[in-house]
Amino acid sequence: MGDDDLINNEVQDRKARSSTGRERRRKWLKRREKWIVIVGVVLHAIYMLSIFDIYFKTPIVHGMDLVYPSITPPAKRLVLLVADGLRADKFYEPDTEGKYRAPFLRNVIKHQGRWGVSHARPPTESRPGHVSIIAGFYEDPSAVTKGWKANPVEFDSVFNRSQHIISFGSPDIVPIFCGALPHSTWNTYPHEFEDFATDASFLDEWSFDQFQSLVNKSNEDPKLKELLVQDNVVIFLHLLGCDSNGHAHRPFSPIYLNNVKVVDHIAERVYNLLEDYFRDNRTAYIFTADHGMSDKGSHGDGHRSNTDTPLVAWGAGVKHPRPTFGENHNDYGTFVDDHVHDMPTPKEWGLGNIERVDVNQADIAPLMSSLLGLPCPVNSVGSLPLDYINLNKAEEVEAVLANAKQILNQFLRKAQLKQASSLRFKPFKPLAHYSSLLELINSRISAEDYESAMTLSVDLRRLALEGLDYFQTYDWLMLMSVVTLGYIGWMFYLILHVLQSYTTLPGYILKMEQAVSRRNNNIKANLCGCFFMAIVFIILFLEHSPPLYHAYSAMTVFLWTQIFSEYQFINALWRYLCGREHYHSLKLAATFLVSVFILEVLVNSFTERKLYTWCFLTVGLIAPVYLSRLVAWKSGTPLFMWLSCWFLSVFTLMPAEIPDNTLLVVGSGGIIIFIGGAAMYLDRRGRDNKYWFSLLNRDRENKIPFLFQLQCLLVGLSSVMVLLSTSHRTKKQELLALHQMINWLIAGFSMALPLFSATGLLSRLTSIFLGFAPAFLLLSIGYEAVFYSALALALMAWILFENALLHYSKTDASQSSIGGVEDNFQLENGNRSLQLSDMRIPLVFVVFFNVAFFGTGNFASIASFEISSVYRFITIFSPFLMAALLIFKLLIPFLLVICAFSAITKLVRVPRVGCYFLVILCSDVMTIHFFYLVRNKGSWMEIGNSISHFGIVSAQVVFVLLLFAVTNIYTKDIQTRSVKQFSRKNI
Repeated sequence: MGDDDLINNEVQDRKARSSTGRERRRKWLKRREKWIVIVGVVLHAIYMLSIFDIYFKTPIVHGMDLVYPSITPPAKRLVLLVADGLRADKFYEPDTEGKYRAPFLRNVIKHQGRWGVSHARPPTESRPGHVSIIAGFYEDPSAVTKGWKANPVEFDSVFNRSQHIISFGSPDIVPIFCGALPHSTWNTYPHEFEDFATDASFLDEWSFDQFQSLVNKSNEDPKLKELLVQDNVVIFLHLLGCDSNGHAHRPFSPIYLNNVKVVDHIAERVYNLLEDYFRDNRTAYIFTADHGMSDKGSHGDGHRSNTDTPLVAWGAGVKHPRPTFGENHNDYGTFVDDHVHDMPTPKEWGLGNIERVDVNQADIAPLMSSLLGLPCPVNSVGSLPLDYINLNKAEEVEAVLANAKQILNQFLRKAQLKQASSLRFKPFKPLAHYSSLLELINSRISAEDYESAMTLSVDLRRLALEGLDYFQTYDWLMLMSVVTLGYIGWMFYLILHVLQSYTTLPGYILKMEQAVSRRNNNIKANLCGCFFMAIVFIILFLEHSPPLYHAYSAMTVFLWTQIFSEYQFINALWRYLCGREHYHSLKLAATFLVSVFILEVLVNSFTERKLYTWCFLTVGLIAPVYLSRLVAWKSGTPLFMWLSCWFLSVFTLMPAEIPDNTLLVVGSGGIIIFIGGAAMYLDRRGRDNKYWFSLLNRDRENKIPFLFQLQCLLVGLSSVMVLLSTSHRTKKQELLALHQMINWLIAGFSMALPLFSATGLLSRLTSIFLGFAPAFLLLSIGYEAVFYSALALALMAWILFENALLHYSKTDASQSSIGGVEDNFQLENGNRSLQLSDMRIPLVFVVFFNVAFFGTGNFASIASFEISSVYRFITIFSPFLMAALLIFKLLIPFLLVICAFSAITKLVRVPRVGCYFLVILCSDVMTIHFFYLVRNKGSWMEIGNSISHFGIVSAQVVFVLLLFAVTNIYTKDIQTRSVKQFSRKNI
């Protein structure tokens, strides 16, 4: 065998070993990345829950004794009327003719009872609102997600303490409070009755008719009559009409405003029915609402239109009206919705001469309990509003003292539980001597010094509420520290993985063979981590900490253990960076600072959407100027980028509450078809243009010649269906089943068509754009339909920018990696390794991804989900299907962004998974900032938004991954052509 044969065999063996090594590395990399994704999902899910342990731990504790008020019950029975979704201003103000919509209750306010505004606390949804009214406490925000059909936790309520509860109303509310009570008589209408295409006031009539039938039946049924005439009976009528009509027709519509008259008439008929039936003047009446309704027909946040609800009380035990003398109360504090006490009554209400008494929504529960002489619900945090209940001085003091003792019992129980589970307990000092304060109050009552006793009782109640808040956030510092270290560890771990797997750092750091030599170090790090974790677990176990506390600590210790196990790599990386020139360090520092600056701008954009406008106006000026150095202006690319960026900048100036504009939605269909036609024209005519070569089809003809025409036809047809469906709703006509079926078919069929389009980058992206357009149009109500086109144009500008950088970059090939050394392994699918300048791709992606959050309104606000968007597909109330349609509408812009991102990674030949990890890294920089911005003080609109902001960015690790999986169906076949191919073509 000759020397040449030996050399050839050696070369072949070396290639075989290299190929085998690359294959082993690919398999190892896939396994590791699956593990990292699982760890990331678990970490974000666990840490997302941490805010509820830190800021919003459930306020409910058990084991307290009941506190019975030592007063004679003023009322024998109580009627609670809750008009779901009724705004205070629409209830009190006159109509256009100067007539008031609630004449009966207005007469009550003037001659029989008391009135005011009940201030609700977000989330202003039906369930939390009713819990506040009936149980007297504010359910923690997480309870909204735990289910509507049953109580997520056991809690006490006025209904529990009553002798019997009679209730009629919505199937979503009544069973929550009555379903598990043996002493209850209740009924609900079927869900099918809740049709948004009709006037829902008949639901209120149904509730009254059921109650009237029960009362009439009792005249012939002795057992039923005996049930009605007993003491401590509560009658609860849930009136859903205003809520349904507000969602469907908005609170300024004639249907909603007429529904105010309906509930007033029902209150009058209930009053007349019971007064004629009992004839004992021992019935107390309370009329209120669980939440209001925004102008666009939604609720959930802390806007005044959602938190201000009417409150009218009259009957047995309720004070009569008093004229206003102009004096102010001594309390200048704020309500739970951050509105100031003693706010002036609007002149148009015509009630400025009658004393108005505003309350927090939770104050209604102790009011109802005191009227019936029942113990207040044990978890109530409401303060008894003395201005509503008619008691003498001694009884007032006794009632307030009972209210204070009930709250104090909660405080003592929480202190007892925390002391039993803490190795180093820190008590709440202001109430360290509460027993002496109670003795002092009792002595003042015995001495008939009621004014002093009242002051001390109010102070005791205030301190008890402060003590409850103290124990709610007792573990704040410890949990914040653990979670913060966990987030930092996760981000550091992601950086290490990207550097090890997708860059060309010195080979001796990255070789798989080094894993064997590092095994001893890994064992030492893992042993130390296990030992430290065991110590932490023992401490938490001795303190009887919740399971999630163990999870937070375990995740943090695990991540830092993994980091320390890479000590050799980190040490070698540090030595490597220290040996580089200062230019590279400055470049790295500049990239870091610019990235953090952009991410901080995005954080602030959640509260100031106009920042996106300035961002795209600036990019629209700078990027084309920079691009003009690479491509000629005559190519049209710089001009296109300028126009598309400025076009997109308009939409974050639009109101978050999207106004209805059907003609704009229909017209946007024409814009979409025009954009699609322009893209197809370029795809066919620009084959010899070097600026477009890599974006166009390989084949001259599409797979299906008529595919483009078919997609345009579906877009046009969807525009027509938007017009037809909306006209039916505006005429108060039921949406035809045929129309619904056509809408479903158009949306579903159009989304399947892009799978059959040509695989060229421009052709496939254009087909995706046209494929999702019909569904988006059918779910649009206003300017967001145009935003769809503006976003697509801006994404195309991004692709063209990356294409220009790819073809005209003057960076030497030897500098195409972070390390600046020759690549020592082959990345999958022929991708090159990442370089520092590639950080712009995940950063731009994060910008577009966040812009998509706000293009269809204000995604970060609970109340910005516009339910009328789904009426072209369904009008019968179905919360899960409606929510699914709303979420799908909001997802469509994200799908466009991720499709463009995937196309760019194919175009510039960078690993998409590596870029995904960099995207998650950017998101988590924002996540840790939002983690510290979560609020539990001040306005509840700010509190609710801070929670939703944190949740949005925390969920992106899963959200983006799922969207990647979905869009991969459309983008996996995309093919691009290189510059070399264009050169050969010219030759």
